[in-house]
Amino acid sequence: MHRISTILLLCTFALLPALAVARDGDIDKVNGAVRVEAGQQAGDVSSVNGAVHVGDGATVRKAGTVNGAVELGDRAQATAVDTVNGSITLGEASKVSGDVSAVNGSIRLARGAEVGGKLGNVNGAIVLDAAHVAGGLATVSGDISVGENSRVEGGILIDKQNGWFNFNSRKPVVVIGPHAVVQGTLEFRREVELKVSDSAQIGPVKGATVEKFSGATP
Repeated sequence: MHRISTILLLCTFALLPALAVARDGDIDKVNGAVRVEAGQQAGDVSSVNGAVHVGDGATVRKAGTVNGAVELGDRAQATAVDTVNGSITLGEASKVSGDVSAVNGSIRLARGAEVGGKLGNVNGAIVLDAAHVAGGLATVSGDISVGENSRVEGGILIDKQNGWFNFNSRKPVVVIGPHAVVQGTLEFRREVELKVSDSAQIGPVKGATVEKFSGATP
């Protein structure tokens, strides 16, 4: 019996590296798209030149790329999502426990999507459709739409342009839709158009004048 126990113990230790690799499940490419199929689990999922697709109901740690879009399907989960050049799309009821960030690319959250950290980019629209962001929104040159019934904690920041980003003289447009809630300061370090529904709730505003509107859109 003692000999059998010893053999089983040795076999278990021999399998540990393989089990660790299976649990990690990282997927890393230089060229080409990366896909995690619906309902599957993976570790860090990344590409240099290619899109990253996380299927419906799938779970990953970090999903990111340099040149390409990142898409989380409905009910998918990740700890963080980022890209440099490309858009980010979070499907319905998807969840990101940490930050969501892009440099040049739009960020769109479908109905019921949740982000536990900060959400921001430099260039590109930020659109929330009845979604929730706990760590605030930030951009430099992008428009922001906090859609109907969306919630944002941590405020909104539109920073001034510096260096390479001075070329864009267009004023960003910020829309806070019907029954949306933005807690925290809305701070604008450059000129913007700020349009707020008469049924929305917002925190203090710095650097802009509120234009009220009624109905679904301005």
